[in-house]
Amino acid sequence: MQTVFSIAVDALAYGMVLFVISIGLSVTMGLMRVVNLAHGGFAMIGGYIASYVARDLALGYGLALIAAVVFTILIAIPIERLLYRRIYGQPELTQVLMTIGITFCIIGIANFVMGPTLKTIPLAPSLQGSADLGFRTVPVHRLFAIACGLAVALGLWYAIEKTNFGIRLRASVDNAAMAAALGVRTEIVYAVSFAAAVGLAAFGGVVGSEFLPVEPYYALRYMVTFLVVVSVGGAGSIPGALAACLLLGAIDTTGRYLMPEFGEFFFYLAVIAIICVFPRGLAGRAK
Repeated sequence: MQTVFSIAVDALAYGMVLFVISIGLSVTMGLMRVVNLAHGGFAMIGGYIASYVARDLALGYGLALIAAVVFTILIAIPIERLLYRRIYGQPELTQVLMTIGITFCIIGIANFVMGPTLKTIPLAPSLQGSADLGFRTVPVHRLFAIACGLAVALGLWYAIEKTNFGIRLRASVDNAAMAAALGVRTEIVYAVSFAAAVGLAAFGGVVGSEFLPVEPYYALRYMVTFLVVVSVGGAGSIPGALAACLLLGAIDTTGRYLMPEFGEFFFYLAVIAIICVFPRGLAGRAK
């Protein structure tokens, strides 16, 4: 039972980390119609910034987390203005080629500036150690990751479904020309959405560094993982992305606990099975 409980906690925490990082990609693909394969690069940037602030400057985990989100967004704004706006509405192959190029540029610059070594992000004292639940102790950082995932899911759902900005975003996606004619500034809507997606990637890159270590080829190593999660959940669907992350996180974690020699075999086997049954993802919408 102890093993089952450990698997469940790790699977839930890992699934929530995948969700926090991947949901921004789901938003850009499902709502903005942009195949942003550089999404993992922004998570890596957030991790590098947090490592520098927390470890080298010794300013603490909280400030490192805030700095990672803020500075990653500031870095992403000119990239969105100068590069991404050129591929909005373009064929998917054009978007893939552009964003893969951006990924390799991010990797090259990060290696030059930060060095080709794995970076650690020291946890705050309050996130270290374990919490006693009475019948079992659980690492506090796992609980923190789970709480972050739930908060992001609820916050995004409310922002997209219940706010005026969400209405403008959905209108811009459905018919950008008509939305602009009605006074919606679609460029600002896309820019804010992109910034939010990048900020979530950076946030997830920091929170999830215990599961997905920040290293020089992070952006390439996990590119497929993030893309797969979005595809399985259904691009643009928050419940679908959450379900996909929890399901795949549980399968991957269980496989690594019980049969570690198989690596990611069970993860991708599950992906194949799910896509065969749900070609548009768990919550994909018909076009």
